[in-house]
Amino acid sequence: MNSQKKSAVLILFSVITALPFQSWAQKTTGFKVLNNYKIPSVGGWDYITVDGANKRVYVSHGSQVNVISTTGDSLGYIPKTTGVHGIALVQSLGKGFTSNGRTNSITVFDLKTLTAAGEIALPAKNPDAIFYDDFSKKIITCNGGSQDLTFVDPATEKVVATVPLGDKLETAVSDGKGKIFVNGEESSTIFVVDATTFKEITRYKIDGGTSPSGLDIDRETNRLFIACGDSKTMVIMDASNGKTIAKFPIGRTDGLVFDPELKIAYASNGEGTITAVRELSADKFEFIENIPTEPGARTIGIDMVTHHLFLPTAKSEPAPTPTTDNPRPRPKQIPGTFHVIEVGK
Repeated sequence: MNSQKKSAVLILFSVITALPFQSWAQKTTGFKVLNNYKIPSVGGWDYITVDGANKRVYVSHGSQVNVISTTGDSLGYIPKTTGVHGIALVQSLGKGFTSNGRTNSITVFDLKTLTAAGEIALPAKNPDAIFYDDFSKKIITCNGGSQDLTFVDPATEKVVATVPLGDKLETAVSDGKGKIFVNGEESSTIFVVDATTFKEITRYKIDGGTSPSGLDIDRETNRLFIACGDSKTMVIMDASNGKTIAKFPIGRTDGLVFDPELKIAYASNGEGTITAVRELSADKFEFIENIPTEPGARTIGIDMVTHHLFLPTAKSEPAPTPTTDNPRPRPKQIPGTFHVIEVGK
């Protein structure tokens, strides 16, 4: 065999032998629990918002929002947010906003001092998720009780529109181009709303998933990642037509985030795992792994700077025996055990 042929054979052999290792190497994130940050206040919890640029984590907890640094140091808290669900930040105005489910209101707070600066009464019942749409420049709440969306101008702190959708709304995201996508929990539907006219455009029945909760979007490929808790399924949908592109098994999830740089979607599961799914292209996805966390860590926030994940949870007593009146009893939280987990490399 001449040297030219021998060289070609060696190159081919090297490629073939490298393929299995490369395939195996891709099947992991390398993520694990890095830190555990204790928060001493009492009460339940819901959403968590991470501001990676300013190294802050906002944690909904009971009737207040605890604010810690991304290294776990306590920075303060925002009181009088009764039944708080979520936290939205508008950096250009120096304002934060919380959705208060029990008082049907939004608390406005100063991002520098963390002091409450006002309260916005909502024409809604049980505002749940809240976020800032960078296209319309509006704060949006998903209202489970009144089954509608509320649009608020963060500059004037006035309600500008209400969009009735007729379902218990969980979470919403924006495509950055004028469309808002909203999870309808009871009908397992994605509602599409125009962020300029404040009108419903269309709705998509979720094929392959029920009781959607967590939701995020890849704006580049226009793909929605929908975490469906009852069916324990992550559904990936084409946001332009509602077509299901892929489905993956997950757990009793309540949250999902997408990392646009790493192209990975993470669903946080109450069983104590994070299901990681990688986007290879607009129409091709792969399961990576289930990252161990802790039981109860069902909501999730992402630091877009470090790519680390933050999840609130607490230790709990065993759940009571189900009854006819209470078929899904919740376990009782053990006082003093509330904390935030940091997951990453």
